[in-house]
Amino acid sequence: MRPNERPAAMPITPSPRPRPQREGLTEHDRTHDTALVILDMISCWSFPDADALARAARDMTPVIARLKRRCVAAGIPVIYANDNSGQWRSDFKFLVRSSLESAGPGADITRQLEPGPDDFFVLKPKHSAFFATPLEILLDHLRTKRLLIAGVAADQCVLSTAADARMRDFEAVVPADCIAALNPLRSRRAVDQLHDALEIRTPPASALRLARAPRARA
Repeated sequence: MRPNERPAAMPITPSPRPRPQREGLTEHDRTHDTALVILDMISCWSFPDADALARAARDMTPVIARLKRRCVAAGIPVIYANDNSGQWRSDFKFLVRSSLESAGPGADITRQLEPGPDDFFVLKPKHSAFFATPLEILLDHLRTKRLLIAGVAADQCVLSTAADARMRDFEAVVPADCIAALNPLRSRRAVDQLHDALEIRTPPASALRLARAPRARA
């Protein structure tokens, strides 16, 4: 290089979503540009204010169950994102088993939404399903661009996950009849925040179009 000669600028190539990932556990799974994320519905409901939230969750469980069946029929991956409740020695199968064996509404909710062998799961330490979890890597493996988000609580984990999805350039859709909070007022406020501030669509689950259109791998 001659004196005072500047080095050639290196071209910067953006990496649009979906980002390429190495093959792994999902290499033989059907990919789809949509995924369903079910938040914190697998639970023993043993935390403060659990009774009120469990009642609201139980009322909407059949709606989420119908949406899940439609997603499975359309080849859309289903991902359970569940709070580990500070139990760092537990795993998702333990949570499912504990919920099924629990008293109260937890067992009935879990029976209706029980994960199948082809479903995915992540354990989360905080509100958002993206924070300190492998969710984003899994979604990139599945070639996901759009997330359908369901579960509890509407004004906490659902809202945090939807906001984080938007920040990561995913399209987020939150069916209003598939989320619940401690009371109807808090649920309505969460829907308003999603729709008005974050510009996230909140249609009823029955209005969602779920075309069976898995995308071939590159």
